[in-house]
Amino acid sequence: MNLIDTHAHIYAEQFDEDRAEVIARARDVGVGAICMPNIDRDSVPSMYQMEEDYPELCHAMMGLHPCSVKEDYEEQLDWMEIELDRRDFIAVGEIGLDYYWDKSFVPQQKKAFDRQISWALECNLPIVIHSRDSISDAIDMVAARQNGDLSGVFHCFGETRTELDRIKDLGFFVGLGGVLTYKKVKLREELKRDDLPYIVLETDCPYLAPVPKRGKRNECSFVSYVHQHLAEAMNLSESEIAAITTKNAYKLFPRLPRD
Repeated sequence: MNLIDTHAHIYAEQFDEDRAEVIARARDVGVGAICMPNIDRDSVPSMYQMEEDYPELCHAMMGLHPCSVKEDYEEQLDWMEIELDRRDFIAVGEIGLDYYWDKSFVPQQKKAFDRQISWALECNLPIVIHSRDSISDAIDMVAARQNGDLSGVFHCFGETRTELDRIKDLGFFVGLGGVLTYKKVKLREELKRDDLPYIVLETDCPYLAPVPKRGKRNECSFVSYVHQHLAEAMNLSESEIAAITTKNAYKLFPRLPRD
């Protein structure tokens, strides 16, 4: 069974002490690819090192996370634009809006988001969107730029049916992770079979570990728990869910190497 973790910060310092073991556990549960969203300029070297150490498994994106949009955001974006021209990536990400932690730089976040959407269109790459407490504005900004060529995923999705339908109408995917397994999230009951072509699996590790690991450090192997919960919610076998979500991941990331 092949699973793809479409959103994992496996390069983060939380894995410095046991990264090889974490990778081994991911392989043991069938994870065949790990997609790595970038955070800022400082996170790039460790992300590149993961690609070098595990070239068949770990695949990098390039982008500036909205929580890293500060006074120097234009300088960071200038540097990242050069990197996009210099080497290959599977996506532009992690980009978007975050109104949860700090609203001081919301105008700058929107400018950074829009500029990075332009990169994606120019480079024919999908975008990986962070939209914490900002889902409506994020969808609006994507809709304003959707010319038929823009593709991507709203990661860590745990919103309502209304937002899911808007995202599907844009031709975008939703990334389902640990949030899907939490009791207070109604999304599991709202999912329909015709949503399946728009769903990919993720962990967002080391954050948001799924039940039964909630509260612990998340890791790529835990995507198997999300996979199991989705199979139960859809009343389908785990092998069917694995096949569908893996096919979706390759559609989302056309540059993701295949076995």
